[in-house]
Amino acid sequence: MNYDKDDDEADRIYQDVDEKMDKRRRARREAREKKEREEYERNNPKIQQQFADLKRALGSVTEEEWAALPEVGDMTGKAKRAREARLNNARSYAVPDSVISAAAQQGQLETSIPADSGDGTMTNFASIGAAQKSALQVRLDSAAANNSGTQTSVGGTSTSVDPRGYITALEKSQANGMAAPVEDINRARVLLESAVKTNVHNGPGYVALCRLEEVAGKIHTAKKVIQKGCEMCPRSVVVWEEAIRINRDNLHNAKVIAAAGIKQNPKAIKLWIAAIDLEQTVAARKKVTRQALDHNPQSVELWKILINDTEEIENVRMLFAKATETVKLSEELWISYARVSEPEHAQQILNAARKAIPTSWAIWVQACRLQEQLGKVELCDKIMERAVKALIKENAMPKREEWITHAEVCEEEGAIVTAGSIIRATVGWGLDEDDERRDTWLQDAKDSMARGRYGTARAILGYAVSVFSQSTTVWHALADLEKRHGTTEVLLETLERAVNACPNSESLWLLYAREMWQGGRPEDARKVIARSFQQLPGNENLYTRAVDFEVDANEFDQARRFLKIARESAATDRIFMKSAVLERQLGELDTALDLVNQGLQTWPGSWKLHAIKGQLYESMGKLKEAQEAFAVGTRANPKAPVLFVLLARLQERTGAIVKARSTLERGRQNNPKTPQLLVESVRLERRAGNMSAAQKLMALALQECPHSGLLWDEKIMHLESRTQRKPRALEAIKKVENDPQLFVVVARIFWSERRLDKAATWFTKGITLDPDYGDGWVWYYKFLEQHGTEEKRAEVVEKCVMAEPKHGEVWQSVAKDPKFARKGLDVILKEAAKRVE
Repeated sequence: MNYDKDDDEADRIYQDVDEKMDKRRRARREAREKKEREEYERNNPKIQQQFADLKRALGSVTEEEWAALPEVGDMTGKAKRAREARLNNARSYAVPDSVISAAAQQGQLETSIPADSGDGTMTNFASIGAAQKSALQVRLDSAAANNSGTQTSVGGTSTSVDPRGYITALEKSQANGMAAPVEDINRARVLLESAVKTNVHNGPGYVALCRLEEVAGKIHTAKKVIQKGCEMCPRSVVVWEEAIRINRDNLHNAKVIAAAGIKQNPKAIKLWIAAIDLEQTVAARKKVTRQALDHNPQSVELWKILINDTEEIENVRMLFAKATETVKLSEELWISYARVSEPEHAQQILNAARKAIPTSWAIWVQACRLQEQLGKVELCDKIMERAVKALIKENAMPKREEWITHAEVCEEEGAIVTAGSIIRATVGWGLDEDDERRDTWLQDAKDSMARGRYGTARAILGYAVSVFSQSTTVWHALADLEKRHGTTEVLLETLERAVNACPNSESLWLLYAREMWQGGRPEDARKVIARSFQQLPGNENLYTRAVDFEVDANEFDQARRFLKIARESAATDRIFMKSAVLERQLGELDTALDLVNQGLQTWPGSWKLHAIKGQLYESMGKLKEAQEAFAVGTRANPKAPVLFVLLARLQERTGAIVKARSTLERGRQNNPKTPQLLVESVRLERRAGNMSAAQKLMALALQECPHSGLLWDEKIMHLESRTQRKPRALEAIKKVENDPQLFVVVARIFWSERRLDKAATWFTKGITLDPDYGDGWVWYYKFLEQHGTEEKRAEVVEKCVMAEPKHGEVWQSVAKDPKFARKGLDVILKEAAKRVE
């Protein structure tokens, strides 16, 4: 039956209906299948489930009952085995004649050469047979691995060969530069000659035999074979093609053969193309091409060859006009015609092309690109909207994913506006309002960015924010794209639109203010903060960000004024902590202590305020008061591990090792399975020289927290010998997957072994896995100081500043040091690299 346009439309409609119904019924179908599966498992329990009650009953068996169980014996066929054993013991054997003969000749001189001599004078047929068998097995295996193109079956006296498959096999053999074994060629020659004699009108058989003779080096025989094939199969195009190919060493003969083949097959495009390739001059090529077009006016390939051989642009346009008039359904010719024409005439050409091929999306895209080239970008969206309506009417609308691919192609070729118009007109095609459109578009944008098509991703996210204007997630994704792959002006413009659309989003206001400040516009950043105060009065995060800005600008009085307002209008323990930290950084320790005490009156359970109070006393040199402050904090908030660690370290510094050990034990009781307390206990014993106690504590700690990268780091680098570090690291990585701290440990091990490439690879893995882990950046920079270039160190510093890490023991010890309070991240990175060993 003929498959016409109506059948295609019906299939498309049925497919859309099936997809829609399947999507609606999926949840109910999955629930029904799950219920049926549970019912089946309940009615047909496994053997393991059937014996579950008996296995549970075994738990009540006592040791005496187990010991009283009799030994299992095998009583089957006992009498028969005993009888066979007696017969074996009583059996006797006759002495071979060879033994008697050897005993008789013992001590005599040999006067003849033995038959099994290994000196090469005798032929060992057994070894030859074994070698032939082995070689045959290898060849069979090779044939089994490469028989995808050739199929040979032998049954009785008949033989069938797949000539095309054999041609493929020969081409592979020639491409690999391998000569086939002689016996293979002879065998194949017999088979192919049989196939040709059986069916003298089988064109591919002659081609295969010709290729075989060519591989065997018998070019003259190959030409004779293919000549006979041309005589016996004058209507076979592949035979004439092969004849032209193998006679290309003599152009005159090849042209004669091509003419004869074309005379027999005037509609064979491949033969015409082969004849055109035989010509040496452009004029001769054009002459043959025109003759070919006289016989095949509908061939797009021939029109393309003729146009490519024409140099004058006016003649090219005339040829395109004639080609599109002759072949009206070739969108390639229409689009190429439009590209080589003047803009005004190109628009007329594309209008005619749309009428000729109403189902072509490529013509609409080319029309959009034409308007972009003319500078009429405002018309691009209208053209794509018309394109969508026309294609839907013709039931020729591509899928949404295909449109995204077309947009990426346009972006790659420089048509950014066209790519955006395609996305805006088609990215919602096929998605219902009840679908998770936002997540779908976010994933589409992410995929486009992964392929390096940022303009397409920008268009997708731009359309997403127009639909979900209240979604902070979409705005953040768009802002992140502009920050990484856009300009500062566009980023600030995007954030202005974002805060206007989502005025109650704290994160967007903070991001807007930070980017404005980092863009070198502090006054505008202050205005943004002021606007955010109006929208979100009493928000502590906005106050703290405003304080950070003023501190960075060295406007300490203004920062104190903000904090005072915050303590009066939006008082929280964080605000008091921020105030105390600022005074501490400015050297006003007494003022900071007063602020901490004020905060503790309202929030006595704030562990951060207790920690700052103890640190302030430490800075003043009042260790007893500091110890008391930490102790009070542990009692007020026993769930804060940091306070126990600070108190234990202070007690250790004063020489009270026993008290420090007791403090950490109390902390572990209040906070079980806390790696920070466990590793501090191990370090306390290690610093005290009690390595055995440290080893025991580490074993217990890994039992409680086997997936802690912090504990494995301490064990590998401080409790293991150098030779055992790598096995322990391998064990740790198997138990703790994707931990950046362990990646850094492995890199340090390779570094110590002078395997620098491996070390750099693992350092890169660590910082890529978690850019927020500051110690990974510190160790990598330390490594590059010894084994890196200045450019590489500068690149790492730049990436670290962009990542803005906040965690890591070494990193926090420097970042929270008052001496580095207003220093940049690059300074903190370099200082932290000096402290690691």
